[in-house]
Amino acid sequence: MKTITQRELAARSKAVLDDVEAGEVYHITRNGSEIAEVRPLSGRRRFVPVEELQRRRCHAPRVDSDRMRAEADEFYGDEDRIGDAPREAG
Repeated sequence: MKTITQRELAARSKAVLDDVEAGEVYHITRNGSEIAEVRPLSGRRRFVPVEELQRRRCHAPRVDSDRMRAEADEFYGDEDRIGDAPREAG
């Protein structure tokens, strides 16, 4: 969280809003008292560069898909699994 004056907000509104869009929260002061908070809208998606996604993927934990399938089957059952349509005789 950053704190800036009303005057700073007026002078640097584009930069402040760019920061807010990237996830930063600002408290705005007037005459030394906090009067407002500017924060990103919740649930709003933001652009994530490909490089950041690649970096995140490199540090993500490995997933054992066979184990995950077995756990899901144990919890939900395997009778109505999506993608396992009955095969026609022929």
